[in-house]
Amino acid sequence: MGQYRLGEFEEVVLLTVAVLYKEAYGIAIIEEMEKRLNRRVSIGALQTVLRRLEDKGLLSSELGEATKIRGGKRKRYFAVTSYGKQVLEESKQQRMALWKAIPKIAFK
Repeated sequence: MGQYRLGEFEEVVLLTVAVLYKEAYGIAIIEEMEKRLNRRVSIGALQTVLRRLEDKGLLSSELGEATKIRGGKRKRYFAVTSYGKQVLEESKQQRMALWKAIPKIAFK
């Protein structure tokens, strides 16, 4: 696969899925992002990005068990793939290289 460049929201979604590990489903992802980043996230925007990241091979998903609490509906759980981890690591390295290149005088 070619190198994929993450958008800022895509990166935040991938990182949040990794933070939640085996509990990463739609509402849990939104709640975690809103709690940690103090920013509102719409379910529509999240679903669009989750689908795109899965189509690109950065995420995988599987359906959980049906529950009575959810009226028999199953949750779709997401996980970061090895390719997704690689893309996240490349993004982190690029950002760190930029931070390290800033001269100390730039923030005076």
